[in-house]
Formats: sequence, structure tokens, C-alpha cells
Amino acid sequence: MGATGAGAGSPDAQARLSAIGEIAAGVAHELRNVLQVISANAYLARQSPEAAGPYLAKIEKNARAAQQIVDDLMALARGEPALAETLPVAQLTSSAREELSLDAAVFEDDLEGLEVRAHHGLCVRLLHVLYENAIQASKPRPPRIVTRARREGAHVVVSVTDDGPGVPADIRDTLFDPLVTRRGGGTGLGLALARRIAEAHGATLTLADGGGGASFVLTFPSR
Repeated sequence: MGATGAGAGSPDAQARLSAIGEIAAGVAHELRNVLQVISANAYLARQSPEAAGPYLAKIEKNARAAQQIVDDLMALARGEPALAETLPVAQLTSSAREELSLDAAVFEDDLEGLEVRAHHGLCVRLLHVLYENAIQASKPRPPRIVTRARREGAHVVVSVTDDGPGVPADIRDTLFDPLVTRRGGGTGLGLALARRIAEAHGATLTLADGGGGASFVLTFPSR
């Protein structure tokens, strides 16, 4: 007798396979930047063996980051809920900018000292995606990126708004689907992964209507 339950061709199984595929693609997307840093520092270490210490430290740091990315995103692929802790929004935004160059953007924050229940590594990746997208969309001009946090009833709402060119009207409805991008060299995976991370927190990530530039709104459930 055959096995009971959802088969490989069932809608539930297909949806799960699709989700796992998206996460796997997200792992590749996230590791690409880390591997570029490792490769660059390995090259610099070879050029100056006598002064290789700082380069080797960066390689070690990014190797640990790569392992954490794999662990975090594989847990996401397995459907595990995010292991959340109470964190200041300011800590998450600061960590999300660590790998960005100092002149990449002009950042402004209005966070009201608010905290959210969040998985540090995953939410840092989510915010990094939003910042990196704003920077890439605005090139060569560094954008002004405003991050605001406010309380709405039992929710904490975090918005990330830039003054770039905005999102083309014809992809707004599919923006969070995998492989949707208008940027040369873009993978179209970052926002799909960001939404998956939001969902793992019981949160929502949406594109706000109106105004110039792009504005993404992340709404956390009550703590």
C-alpha cells in the first residue's frame, strides 16, 4: 500500500519545494558577498605576507558569517520559527550597515528607542537587503535613506524610505517574487528572501504606495 499524506505532486508539497528552492537561492545570494570579501582579502594577504594579519582576521570573520548564514537560512527552509529575542531597532539597523561603505548612502534614523522581538542575524539580513537595494537603485548618486520606527497599537512598524528612482509600476505587484529585478547584475532574490524572513517572525513586509523613491514597511507583531 502506498504512503498516505501529501504526495510529491500535491499543492502543499509543491509549495514547500518552491519555498525551499527560494531559500536555497537566498543562501547563494547571501554567500556571494561574503565570498567576495574572503577572496579579496586572501589576495591581499598573498601580496603582503608580512602584514597579512588584518586580512586573515577578515577572512576568519567572514567565514564565521558564512556558516551563520547557512545555519540561519536552512532553519528558515525547514520552516522553523525564528528564535527571537528582544532587541533595539537601533542595534539591528546598525548591524545591517556594517558591510556598507561609509559613503554608500546618507542615513537618517528616527527610531524612538523602540524594541522588537527578532532573530538578530535574520533581521539584520532583511534590513541589509533594503539598504543595499536602495543604494544599487540610486547609483551613482548616494541615496538618502530614512529609517523610522513607530508604535501602532500593539505593533512596531519600521519603514525604510529612500529618495531614489522608485519601483517601476509594472513590477510593483510581483516585486517580492523570486527573480524579479530591473537592475543590471541584480539577482531578484533579495526581496523574496526578505519577505520569507519577515514571515518567519510573524511580521509583514510591504511596499508602501505613493511618494518618490521606494518605501518598505516592516510590521512586527506585538511583543
